[in-house]
Amino acid sequence: MTATGVREADLRDSRESAAVDDFVRRSAGATPFHLTAWSRAVERGCGQRARYLVAERGGAIVGALPLTAMRSPLFGKALVSTGFGVDGGVLGEGVDALGEAAWALARRIGCPGVELRGGPAPAGWETDDTSYLGFVRDLAADDDAELLAVPRKQRAEVRRALSFDLTVETGGAALLGDHYRVYAESVRNLGTPVFPAKLFRCVAEAMDADVLTVRHEGRAVASVLSLYFQGTVFPYWGGGTAAARGLRANDRMYFALMGHARARGCTRFDFGRSKTGTGAAAFKKNWGFAGVPRLYAKRSEGESREVNPLNPKYALMVRTWQRLPLPVANALGPWISRGLG
Repeated sequence: MTATGVREADLRDSRESAAVDDFVRRSAGATPFHLTAWSRAVERGCGQRARYLVAERGGAIVGALPLTAMRSPLFGKALVSTGFGVDGGVLGEGVDALGEAAWALARRIGCPGVELRGGPAPAGWETDDTSYLGFVRDLAADDDAELLAVPRKQRAEVRRALSFDLTVETGGAALLGDHYRVYAESVRNLGTPVFPAKLFRCVAEAMDADVLTVRHEGRAVASVLSLYFQGTVFPYWGGGTAAARGLRANDRMYFALMGHARARGCTRFDFGRSKTGTGAAAFKKNWGFAGVPRLYAKRSEGESREVNPLNPKYALMVRTWQRLPLPVANALGPWISRGLG
């Protein structure tokens, strides 16, 4: 049998990127975070270098591993698959070979650890399948069926949201400004720094993506930037203002997105990952999504990087951030978060 070799792909070469993306789209378990466009958007939006490994046999790509070299003065360095994604681990064949190549690359560029989000784990790596849950289910045939697919208690909340005087708007770049303002307030209230606005622009330009915004009396109160891939919608960066809770605007937003995605030809709704035992995980379960453990793997030299905001050592930082005036949080947040990945 022909041996499997691993090399780094040149994402500046359009033909090579096209070949990688063709492999991704043909592979089971692929996500939008495996596409080369995601790696380039993260590099442009946050200044963190994209490194993309491919496994080949007989000149054909048989495996892929997108990586981002994260560097932060606050949170250290790591080679992450993939930067700012919730998935993007090893795809296809050559799992151990790709893992060894990633580890060798990390040592060569001075990163003390490698983090893989999703996909199979290379042999001997530290694994974790208890910290995160993924939430995915099929979309129903229409809005009425979608309502019936939502458990009774949450269905009542959706019906209440539909009774409020809210309007829903979908679009592209023109909605990014309002989306960013809503998202920035939302994550400040959660105690985490907002990502750079450039990251959202770069992702929206490079990926199959759009924005859905809910307004009350003309003002944006909830908004989500979603990715689309292989018939699945991924509501990725979403949130609401303080006013959104009383208006049930987040419920309206996700229900509207289900209908919007269905109209775009989607059949699946990927609600993303949430930490086990958190309110976010409970919210998704209330919508009728069953949590499935996500497998993450890492290898490190010494203590591995830990950027989980639920880590007790960050508790004071989270509480302090929640109290920051929004303009201050928005000014400092992008500088901090570009190294979180």
